Amino acid sequence: MNNITRWNNFRSFPAVQDRISRIFEDAFQGGSDESSVATWAPAVDIYETENELVLKADIPDLDEKDLDIRVENNMLTVRGERKFEQKVKQENYLRIERTYGSFVRSFTLPNTVNTENIHAEYKNGVLTVEMPKRAESKPKQVKISVSGNGKNDGHQTA
Repeated sequence: MNNITRWNNFRSFPAVQDRISRIFEDAFQGGSDESSVATWAPAVDIYETENELVLKADIPDLDEKDLDIRVENNMLTVRGERKFEQKVKQENYLRIERTYGSFVRSFTLPNTVNTENIHAEYKNGVLTVEMPKRAESKPKQVKISVSGNGKNDGHQTA
């Protein structure tokens, strides 16, 4: 006589999920316990005003000397390194979630940016790069005359 066993595919799901989690952890941590040296890139916001483009990047605990900002061929590159604090022995840490090491972020600038007058400031862990627009790219108001039947009736609108 044949025994029929009911198969429940969800019974083994937690074990499979645990294996997959370990595979991803090993892949992103290089198979070691040193998650503090993983690759990272600071988060940025970029917005536009009437007169400039502004980039803001969150880069806490970075020495200004470890930050390099360059513009070459309409490409803004922000490069830096956040170093792991050596004041405390690594084995004394209970948890390390912040990422350390080198990073590079590059952004293509539009032709409207005046690359000669870019200004950068690093304050309270935030890098702010102000990129003024070229004068010819700023909006201009033009006055026009409105006339009826091709004749100027003296009214102007903006």
